[in-house]
Amino acid sequence: MTAPSAWSPLRRATYRALWLAQFASNIGTWAQTVGAQWFMGDLGGSELQVALVQAATTLPVFLLVVPSGAIGDILDRRRVLIAGQGLMLVGAAALVVLAGSGAATPATLLAMIALMGVGQALTMPSFQAVQPELVPREEIPQAALLNGVNMNVGRAIGPALGGVLIAAVGPEATFAFNAVSFLGVLLVLWRWRRPSDHRPLGAEHVTTAVRTGARYVRSSPLFARVLARCVLFVVFGSGLWALLPALARGPLGLDAGGYGVLLGCVGLGAIGGAFAVPRLLRRIGKNPLVTLATCAYAAATALAGLTGVVAVAVPAMFVVGAAWIAVLSTLNATAQVLLPAWTRARALAYYQLMLMGGQAFGAVVWGALASALDVRAALLAPAVAMVLVALVAARRLPLTDRVLDTSPASLWDAPPEVADADADAGPVLVTVRWRVAGERAAEFAEAMRKVERSRRRTGATLWGLFRDSEDPGLFLETFTVATWQEHLRQHLERGTGVDVEVERAARALAEGEPVVRHLLWARPPRP
Repeated sequence: MTAPSAWSPLRRATYRALWLAQFASNIGTWAQTVGAQWFMGDLGGSELQVALVQAATTLPVFLLVVPSGAIGDILDRRRVLIAGQGLMLVGAAALVVLAGSGAATPATLLAMIALMGVGQALTMPSFQAVQPELVPREEIPQAALLNGVNMNVGRAIGPALGGVLIAAVGPEATFAFNAVSFLGVLLVLWRWRRPSDHRPLGAEHVTTAVRTGARYVRSSPLFARVLARCVLFVVFGSGLWALLPALARGPLGLDAGGYGVLLGCVGLGAIGGAFAVPRLLRRIGKNPLVTLATCAYAAATALAGLTGVVAVAVPAMFVVGAAWIAVLSTLNATAQVLLPAWTRARALAYYQLMLMGGQAFGAVVWGALASALDVRAALLAPAVAMVLVALVAARRLPLTDRVLDTSPASLWDAPPEVADADADAGPVLVTVRWRVAGERAAEFAEAMRKVERSRRRTGATLWGLFRDSEDPGLFLETFTVATWQEHLRQHLERGTGVDVEVERAARALAEGEPVVRHLLWARPPRP
């Protein structure tokens, strides 16, 4: 079977339309960033207020991305995306009106940018979560690559376009361009006929969904590895992004046009990486690819910082773009295929949180090091550390190439009918009695470690496995679920093929069918 090409997702009409609209939106976002910072200066804003433009963009995302992920799982993701894009359109349009009428102030500028940050927070998890709905499973890595190319090329084009619009018309032109770019995304989303979600028990409460998402992340070792590898890469890799302007102005001696050339090389490298990564994935797999690309990124960063020669820095930026897209697209695609549909948006919200938080933390650390020493030292130190960490992580936190069955499935029978049981009654204690032959006891106990993670992923808050002291062949599994409604979701909504496989492995070691009992909390609720 021939592997999909790097561009195969673009043959899917909805994905292609959304990708093109998102490309225009990414350019508009980066153009507006330049326009907003320039406009803040025109309004007489201080250096702190100019810096707060970036903070107003990222802080709402950092604070709201996790609950936004939960919203993306409990509501229709298409409508969530429309709402988020609508908020960003309102913010951009308001900036056009305020700038054009002369009514803008530093405070109103920051307020509208923060409103757009709220829209971005609402959009990010759901946008990642719908990718498996737009392309077949085997094309998810290519889709993640193309999304990374989209972002990086937009990052290269947007600031340059913003500078041209400011010079020709004024900062309000960047706001207008950004507002128009959102219309394209909204049109594609409006025309997309997304199948409705199957939720037999209705939507979850937001706070419950957030807790369930956190529990899933804690109980999924393979996904936790992706989060760890993401943090370890971006904390050290963010030093280059934070210090690239200083590198251009200082050791490289470039003007604004030269800085734009460096950004353009990063974008071109990302496009080149989109061609190379699918072939490398087929030949060497995810774990070696991420390790190799991380070392290439570190080497290019160190080379550009140490030499201070433009002829070296330009090709180094090409390598940086290719390596950046290779690592993050591979991690993102891995995260998507590891997650079932019912928790995809809220789990991916933690991925976005790690990505943004790691970049912010790294930028502060390496920026402080550059202030204390110099730019070259602040680029060399994270580059060396990145290589060492990558080699250790490749052994201790390997990424899997195994395809997991995350489709909905259940091995359990229908949940029992409980007379007068309120949906919010709880906690619920579930006991499962297993009969195991003595020679299989150790193997069974080991298999139940995976069963424990399965129970916790789907909603269990406490879990235990006990062996009868008088009858060594009798094991009692116990787990607690917060409410009867949560246990019904375990039965009807949250099981996957992986969970079925795990429980079948345990049943294969037991004798006969396990005996299940459900116990409701006996103490009456407080008035």
